[in-house]
Amino acid sequence: MASETIIRRADETDLPVIRRLAHDIWPEVYEPIIGAEQVQYMLDLFYDEAALLQQFSQGQVFLLGSRNAEAIAYASYLPDVGSGVYKVAKLYVSPSLQGKGIGRKMLDAIALEVLRKGAVALRLNVNRYNPAFSFYKKYGFVVVAEEDIPIGEGFFMNDFIMEKRLAPAG
Repeated sequence: MASETIIRRADETDLPVIRRLAHDIWPEVYEPIIGAEQVQYMLDLFYDEAALLQQFSQGQVFLLGSRNAEAIAYASYLPDVGSGVYKVAKLYVSPSLQGKGIGRKMLDAIALEVLRKGAVALRLNVNRYNPAFSFYKKYGFVVVAEEDIPIGEGFFMNDFIMEKRLAPAG
């Protein structure tokens, strides 16, 4: 029998688990795209304990996916106030489990939560060379813009901005 993926809201006590997952996932996913030096810089910038705590305390909602009581994925979202558009800020699945429907299940959980809050769309940024781009397209996201975001130390995030319109259930 296949293990079921359980998705739940993360709380402040889960932030070290999210940090560990990021440090496990990011090098494998991003080093071929942006190099080890930028990966380490971004992990230090976005995933040290203080940065995660700040994101959490500023209203970013974190979800944690697990199988057999082992954390295997995380995601987060935040409202884009006033427009009904919620931003998927993070969505990462352990590389050995990618392609098994876990990312889709995480996005489904986010969509369900934000629809209850009146969302009309999800938006996210994805690196233009990230293989996850095709996953997002299959899920129904479309490219609405491109942006190059300076993040310091001469590094940039070279992203597509993608959006998916949401239809209310019922």
